[in-house]
Amino acid sequence: MRQTISELFSPLLVHEYLTISASKYPDKIALVFEDKKYSYKDLDNLSDLLAVRLIKLGVKRHDRIIIWGENSPEVVISIYATLKAGATFIVLNSLIKPPKFSYIVKDSEPKVIIADDKLKDAVDIALQDYDNFVSVISISNTADKLYSLNLEELKASQIEKDFQLLSNRKKSILDYDLATLIYTSGSTGEPKGVMSSHFNMVSAAKSIITYIKNTERDIIINVLPLSFDYGLYQVIMCFMYGGTIVLEKSFLFPVEIIKKIEKEKVTGFPIVPTILAMLLKMERVKDYNLTSLRYISNTGAALPVEHIKNFRNLFPDVQIFSMFGLTECKRIAYLPPEDIDKKPGSVGKAMPNCEVFIVDENGNEVEPNVVGELVVRGSNVMRGYWNSEELTNRTFRKGWMQQEKVLYTGDYFYKDEEGYLYFVGRKDDMIKTKGERVSPKELENILCSMEGISEAAVIGIPDEILGQAIKAFIVRKENSQISEIDILKFCKENVEIFMIPKIIVFVDSLPKNPNGKIDKKKLKEL
Repeated sequence: MRQTISELFSPLLVHEYLTISASKYPDKIALVFEDKKYSYKDLDNLSDLLAVRLIKLGVKRHDRIIIWGENSPEVVISIYATLKAGATFIVLNSLIKPPKFSYIVKDSEPKVIIADDKLKDAVDIALQDYDNFVSVISISNTADKLYSLNLEELKASQIEKDFQLLSNRKKSILDYDLATLIYTSGSTGEPKGVMSSHFNMVSAAKSIITYIKNTERDIIINVLPLSFDYGLYQVIMCFMYGGTIVLEKSFLFPVEIIKKIEKEKVTGFPIVPTILAMLLKMERVKDYNLTSLRYISNTGAALPVEHIKNFRNLFPDVQIFSMFGLTECKRIAYLPPEDIDKKPGSVGKAMPNCEVFIVDENGNEVEPNVVGELVVRGSNVMRGYWNSEELTNRTFRKGWMQQEKVLYTGDYFYKDEEGYLYFVGRKDDMIKTKGERVSPKELENILCSMEGISEAAVIGIPDEILGQAIKAFIVRKENSQISEIDILKFCKENVEIFMIPKIIVFVDSLPKNPNGKIDKKKLKEL
């Protein structure tokens, strides 16, 4: 279908892609959730209806709306309704604790909270200590037209669709306007809100779609929470290229997910390293027909090289997109699948419309194979941190162009002679032992390459003599009998002496945060 003049020349907003896909593929299934299926026309219509309700509740441009709940069609519709109302959405994981939720409410000052019914008590507690009036919409099966989000009731309420009211609001929205606040863990212990505009989100999504080569024929399964930008962008991108998203609540039951991939003929599977580790533990995974699967993608943390090799042996025809990103700029690099065997430890090169540099402590670009801090410039880079000018000024520094600011990520990297990027570690994760710097990720990759080890996590702990001692947490593979002595012997043969763990602890599993990343803060408490 040919693009309109508006599509060719207008700076499109995140929600406008849903409307465009609804006009191109009105009856195509856009969203699959459990036993329910929603067409593009359904989602566009339902989000229009909810947007009108939000406006009638008093939501104005630039207001914030918190959406708190498990992955569901209601959460997706709430996201797009918020954007159509000209407001900013904040999706929160249903697993966050009440104190954190209360902090985010006070920090973001929402006009509306849309929350799972089971979270009502936590919402009520948070609002007891909050002075501003907030409308609360419950995601439930009740039929109250104003304060409940019931999709069947909403679908039947066509009379409430005030086209003129909604049209006027949509016309006022700019691509410079704030589309979302994504709250991440802060160095001070308090969450920090990453601000992304429509322009930031669309730019990042277009770049990712370009290198993954997504088309309207793609069917993506998403087990990642929509509060996690990696999970959120699966929906954003899918609706941009007109594909189908199979939305799941989690990866809690891996066998059921594999069955769903087979049933729905899924072509794309975004994962994090812990999901791949769980997949590789499944003895019968080869028994399922996964020939529809075109690719898996990974970000959040680098895939262990051994896991890449094992997956390639199981599914040689499935492309692996190893990537790196952070919430502040969504994505910065990807490794083309054809390079995965040649550069398995790399996260590739900068993605389209993004530029990266490795710099020393003085901001000067370093030579190949020299470790430095990753700096990013491009339209994918966030606007800054909400309510934190000081943190924003520390993270953004003077760039190479006049009046330009670039993002200092706090991540250590190096480039090889061919320009491929290698993640070394976070500034605050690096272990300083015996006067040497040790990358936890490097040691974890080496440990995972040992026969009998399923997962490994490495932290530094205070030590009077060493400065920091290395403590390794090991998850054995099923039926493995490897011992501490075996691991120490393996390390002596494969790493420098200062990288050998002083303490080795065997655990049944590693603690994970809601996004599936290993929670090293909890490891330090063990």
